[in-house]
Amino acid sequence: MKLITAVVRKEKLNDVLSALFQADIYGVTVTPVRGHGGEREPVQTYRGMTVKMELAEKVRLDIGVTEPFVEPAVEAIQRGARTGSVGDGKIFVIPVDRVIRIRTGETDAAAVTPATATPAAAATGPGPVHR
Repeated sequence: MKLITAVVRKEKLNDVLSALFQADIYGVTVTPVRGHGGEREPVQTYRGMTVKMELAEKVRLDIGVTEPFVEPAVEAIQRGARTGSVGDGKIFVIPVDRVIRIRTGETDAAAVTPATATPAAAATGPGPVHR
């Protein structure tokens, strides 16, 4: 199992979610974040202090998946988030030791993967898109 954490432009969120849904990946947590990556920001001197003017507003997506869903999820995020410009974001794939669904007590793969979903469904074409 893996936790996929992606930080992307907030204006690309709908495109990323649509790409994930088309890949039959529905369990997503979205959090607004602010930060700085590789993009250069203006730095000014104000009253003798060097000040970085602004942190970029982004969104963070956290997605728990089993191994067969890792590559489809990463590819969907890249497809939805890419503009080709600096600041498109980052994707982190992190190992997960254990997952427990609080409501049912299901653990590990049963807690993160829908029973009817398979990564092969992503290869056969778009699935339903929910907004």
